[in-house]
Amino acid sequence: MRYVFMFLFLVALVTSDARAQNQQTDWNKPFPPHKVIGNVYYVGSEQLASFLITTPEGHILVNSSFETTVPVIRAAVEKLGFKFSDIKILLGSHAHGDHMEGDALVKELTKAQVMAMEQDVPALRNMKPGGKEHPIDRVLKDGDEVKLGGITLVARRTAGHTKGCTTWTLRVQDGAMSYNVAILGSIGVNPGYVLVNNKDYPDIADDYVKSFKALRSLPVDVFLGAHGSFYDLTTKYAQLEKGGANPFIDPAGFKAHLDRQEKNFTARLDEQKKAATK
Repeated sequence: MRYVFMFLFLVALVTSDARAQNQQTDWNKPFPPHKVIGNVYYVGSEQLASFLITTPEGHILVNSSFETTVPVIRAAVEKLGFKFSDIKILLGSHAHGDHMEGDALVKELTKAQVMAMEQDVPALRNMKPGGKEHPIDRVLKDGDEVKLGGITLVARRTAGHTKGCTTWTLRVQDGAMSYNVAILGSIGVNPGYVLVNNKDYPDIADDYVKSFKALRSLPVDVFLGAHGSFYDLTTKYAQLEKGGANPFIDPAGFKAHLDRQEKNFTARLDEQKKAATK
């Protein structure tokens, strides 16, 4: 039964990669860049979320996305009035091509320091668009801080989706108020993921359980994520355009997302455990 799971996992990966290549044009469809809160700005495409965190000493970019997404991100940064070349640090959510494939190109264009969670480094090293070596200037551990221009981001290893999946947290000032921001890496279980008897990732189920617990312990006012769909970007942006209260301040939305994903994880785990005993 283990081999059946592994076969399905490999088929899903191949299918997913092929679909990703075919859909990159759609995934790279521009989305209006906008201020989320404080010094945090959305500069991603319609489906692939990237965030610019500005400081007086340069900027931090979270998620380069596909290499073909980089021009979309650059245009968004410049539309907001910032210089793409002022990006000093590049971070990522997890070692999948739709979030970190563009790291080499962003570094080439900006000379930014590229930082990544240590458990994702092997997968990133194998990510070589056009034969480019994947740059990694600083290897991070769970709880490490990334500082620039008075801003501190904390790297939270929330593994399972990948071995080094990272949720970034920071505190931002917006007017007279201060808010806790979380940029969720991902806590979803992709089709084909093997949660039981996974020889390549034996601790995958345990990591998911630990990550749900860790995420629930975080103080979160502003919920963001590696895909806009995680936090209902399209609807919230439309609300933002109408004025009024900032829709991205949504602690209940964060909890609801975790509830949905944990329910899905538990169902998939139980299903695979039953199948493994047959």
